[in-house]
Amino acid sequence: MSTQIDQRIAEAQWILTELGFPRAQRNERSALTLLALLDLRPEEPWTAADTPLRGITEMMSFMRERYDKDYAPNTRETVRRQTIHQFCAAGLDTKNPDDPDRPTNSGKTAHQINSLARALAKSYGTDAWPERLAAYLERVGTLADQLERQRQLRCIPVRLPEGTSVDLSPGGQNPLIQEIIQEFCARFTPGGAVWHIGDADEKFAVHDDDAFEGAGIRIPHHGKMPDVVVQHADESWLVVVEAVTSHGPIDSKRRAELDQLLQSPRLGLVYVTAFADRATFRPYVADIAWETEVWIADSPDHLIHFDGSRFLGPCD
Repeated sequence: MSTQIDQRIAEAQWILTELGFPRAQRNERSALTLLALLDLRPEEPWTAADTPLRGITEMMSFMRERYDKDYAPNTRETVRRQTIHQFCAAGLDTKNPDDPDRPTNSGKTAHQINSLARALAKSYGTDAWPERLAAYLERVGTLADQLERQRQLRCIPVRLPEGTSVDLSPGGQNPLIQEIIQEFCARFTPGGAVWHIGDADEKFAVHDDDAFEGAGIRIPHHGKMPDVVVQHADESWLVVVEAVTSHGPIDSKRRAELDQLLQSPRLGLVYVTAFADRATFRPYVADIAWETEVWIADSPDHLIHFDGSRFLGPCD
């Protein structure tokens, strides 16, 4: 039986792979969830696939009784959040088809695999599989495709000074980075070249290696880059900006790190800490490093200068 169980789980994982699910939804837990939704036992042929209406607790009982997989009770939430949620998003599974108005937190919540997926599963291992898979994907698509479309819809578009655009992932400090590029740069570094933009999800949205190397700046692989670096159009300056949402500003320690990371034989460094509003800025006042600037997005025409002999310029 153990061999049958292992083989059936591997087959279910392969089906999830063919359906375009990401790696996190191709693991053993997700394969067993699919089998529970199909009510398919290890010794039965795929043609026996069915469409029972089952809650997550029932699915876990099926996994234990039919596949000897006894998950801990707290795994129920993992199944819901890391498998069932994605199955529903991909159209593979329907939540409460018997009562769509059932409350979200109802103990009677149930799931059912759709009839197209059942028909596809029944064709597994037959000559009809390739054609049915193609038809299914054409009609339903893949979760990966849907997630990418959703991501693109939520992306934050940022127009760079030279006219090109980049998309930042949603969330994190990226809405503030958008304000920095489009509002701060337009006022205080007009026509400047954006050499670097960090991203909340991706490491870099923009990173001009050639520009940094041309300025004599060699950034180590492990270097912790600031959020934005702009070369001033009229001055020999690099304007270095940190966006503060949940992490700290350019304090003396961070400034020392950036001095070492971005030191250049021909460009002075100007440091700016950006905040969305004064309420966010207020708790950090005592931490701001001297000879740096503060910019607040909801008062975009103004800078707060922390001492020093120059306003928006590198420290001599």
